[in-house]
Amino acid sequence: MKKIFPIITVLVFISLLGIIFFQIVWIRQALQDKELQFEDTIQMVTIQSVHDLEDERSKVSQFANRKNGDLLFPLNVFPTTIAHNFSRQEVRAIINKQFEKNGVKNLDFEFAVTTTSMIGDDLQSKNFYSAYSDTLNNSTFISPLAPTNTSLATGLAPEELLIVVVPHVKNLVWKQMVWMLIGAVIFTIIIFTAFFITIRALLRQKKLSEIKTDFINNMTHEFKTPIATISLAVDALKNEKVLRDKTKMDYFSGIIKDENKRMNKQVETILEAALMDKQQVQLNLIPLHAHELILSAINNIQLPVKEKNGVLETHFDAVNDMILADDVHFTNIINNLLDNAVKYSKDDLKIKLNTSNFNGHFRVRIEDNGIGMNKETLNRVFEKFYRAHTGNIHNIKGFGLGLSYVKSIVDASHGKIKAESTPGKGSCFTLDFSVIKKTV
Repeated sequence: MKKIFPIITVLVFISLLGIIFFQIVWIRQALQDKELQFEDTIQMVTIQSVHDLEDERSKVSQFANRKNGDLLFPLNVFPTTIAHNFSRQEVRAIINKQFEKNGVKNLDFEFAVTTTSMIGDDLQSKNFYSAYSDTLNNSTFISPLAPTNTSLATGLAPEELLIVVVPHVKNLVWKQMVWMLIGAVIFTIIIFTAFFITIRALLRQKKLSEIKTDFINNMTHEFKTPIATISLAVDALKNEKVLRDKTKMDYFSGIIKDENKRMNKQVETILEAALMDKQQVQLNLIPLHAHELILSAINNIQLPVKEKNGVLETHFDAVNDMILADDVHFTNIINNLLDNAVKYSKDDLKIKLNTSNFNGHFRVRIEDNGIGMNKETLNRVFEKFYRAHTGNIHNIKGFGLGLSYVKSIVDASHGKIKAESTPGKGSCFTLDFSVIKKTV
């Protein structure tokens, strides 16, 4: 698993980069194709507009010849140009009509009708070219307007040109493809998010697997010792000398009973953790005096403290100690915190327990001068099955469920718990519970 996981991560990451690369290539190609298609449409509109203008001019010219026909002037020597036949609004309407025929509506465009001879000299033409000659942002399309037969024969009329300029073609193409681009970006973000969530889940599963492996090893060790002790005691009871001595019989029977209680307590701890995980523990929250429950927990821990030649200082400074709590579970969480202080202690064990009232809360502080915790351990101290590395200390027993149980009970009691620690100097746990106002 340790070797496969990095390989899977790298392969998936490379695949994602490949997908994004080809997606970018595809989008760029699609934009280029769309731009070429749009330019072809504009070119077609320009040519079709030229045809419409020529048809309209022919009709106007024929009508003018019939109206102004004269025997002295049978021919139209000076034919009129597009500029003479149509107003600017009429030319724009013809071009706009062709755009709409080709499926392009509300397009902002500019146009000019000029001649080949005027491009170099006409001031208006020069201004037009200088304003719209930016080929990077604007697209210019030019189509010649065919002169009439008479003017072509006489050569009196220069060739006319229709120039259509569409500003910012690239921006127009981007606007047309904006939803496609937004969709591509959104789905890319979704893919990356799914990738990181998957990696995070795999890391958590890997960590959980390691924690469970440590838990099984700890559990095996915890049960192995009492089983071995019980086995030795049973073998001793089979000895004839022991059978004749009632004192020894009671001694070995007591060992078996104590070790059996120890295993039962461990099983109960595991079962309680399982119930808390499923949120099936129902607390019987009733008004109780916290000091009485704390004193009960202190009585249970006095013997282990004495065995280590330690000192337990208590300061009950809280005036109001009435809180909503479950007497069994509240006593257990104080027991667990004091037990941890003893387990992770040094030679000169010193535990301080004090209570106080703070902002309408009943506060309990349990401070020790033990081995302390580093930052990583402090961040994970309330995780289930997690146990801190204790260096050269190998006699610390447990499943890593104690503080997880404490946190669950405190949360279920609508309280708060905070852990503070400095490696080599000790740890401090602060618990806050809402107080019940005393009635006079």
